[in-house]
Amino acid sequence: MSEQTPSSREGSLEAPTRHPLDWKTPDFWNEDSLFRELERVYDICHGCRRCVSLCNSFPVLFDHVDNSPSGELDGVPKSAYWQVVDHCYLCDMCYLSKCPYVPPHPWNLDFPHLMLRAKAIRFRKEGASLRDKVLTSTDLVGSIAGIPVVSGVVNAANRSKGARRLLDKVLGVHPEAPVPEYHSASFRGREARRRKPAMEAVATAETRGKVALYATCYGNRNLPQMDEDLVAVFEHNGIPVTTIAKERCCGMPKLELGDLEAVEKLKDHNIPQLARMVDEGFDIVVPVPSCALMFKQELPLMFPGDEAVKKVQSRTFDPFEYLMLRHKAGRLSTGFRNPLGKVSYHVPCHLRVQRIGLKTRDALKLVPGTTIEVIERCSGHNGTYAVKREFHENSVKIGRPVVQRVSGAGADHYSSDCPMAGEQIAHGLADKGRGPEHPMSLLRQAYGI
Repeated sequence: MSEQTPSSREGSLEAPTRHPLDWKTPDFWNEDSLFRELERVYDICHGCRRCVSLCNSFPVLFDHVDNSPSGELDGVPKSAYWQVVDHCYLCDMCYLSKCPYVPPHPWNLDFPHLMLRAKAIRFRKEGASLRDKVLTSTDLVGSIAGIPVVSGVVNAANRSKGARRLLDKVLGVHPEAPVPEYHSASFRGREARRRKPAMEAVATAETRGKVALYATCYGNRNLPQMDEDLVAVFEHNGIPVTTIAKERCCGMPKLELGDLEAVEKLKDHNIPQLARMVDEGFDIVVPVPSCALMFKQELPLMFPGDEAVKKVQSRTFDPFEYLMLRHKAGRLSTGFRNPLGKVSYHVPCHLRVQRIGLKTRDALKLVPGTTIEVIERCSGHNGTYAVKREFHENSVKIGRPVVQRVSGAGADHYSSDCPMAGEQIAHGLADKGRGPEHPMSLLRQAYGI
């Protein structure tokens, strides 16, 4: 371990700040520079070890150190550094909940963005496997799998043990990993045919009162009910909702892959549309936490000088964040008809790091006859991590405490803002007859609409 001064051992008590991702500079792509920074950061992490319980990156690092001849980082081969990178899925929890050395601390640690830099350098140098290209191409996969005949075939194959074993051999998708169902009738297609009620927007101090819904890839093709329930709840509360007609993937899957150029292309498609909606007086609501985080944090950090990105960032909301702002202004209906009983509620990592508090819990607590058990741990799904052959068992281990909490809660419902996390929890439960219910679906049930 490198020598530390007494003052440098003290963590900063100031709020974490985030520096932009300096990916447009030559040094960002310099592999020698990368390894110097990996060595510096890994050495500090080894001496601290506060993040050991968060994900598998840190146990992998610490095991390599502990098993090295010297018992220090200098005994770890550089090839092992990449194993730490592979297990990072950019949840950001180490940065915002554990690490005492993030900026403004002089040690200036940003572990997730260092892992992202390593992923980006490797992607530029080596590209990606067919499996990883397919898993991160959500627009393409959704459009193909959403064709009426094809969707039936895909869904049937995903339920077949033989087809899943073949998928494992061909692509490396674990045969037991939960995979989503595809709907031929997409949310955006249904929404285009819906007769929308005429209503006038009522603004508050913090909301404009009319919403442009970024449906997300998952909401459009895999769980359209989530978006439909959101529209129903918002319109029940006098909030007119329109959709982004030609949205594409937010870019989070490509970000996790390290394909920053693909992220930029998706940004160039989405941001002008979203910025135009903001100019027309709409707020942007994004129901999947990872997608919301892209517009709230990752794109602003990748493109700090882009005024359109800043404009979208300033008017992007998580749906329950938005509803609780309306409640604060006295504009949320509390005329609930149906109690929900006990709800076991999982808070996704990408929602926690938005630093908005537990707004979903707060909204559900407004329903009479409802108690909420909050679970603030990682589900283990983490984007594409849980479906990959080499990482699935790790994902199950990471999510096991959440599954145990849900299993032992005896709740009437279990729920997560992230639909993929919900499926990961369902995958681990012994009771396969009861699936997850999205919090927005629960709120709609409570309203009885």
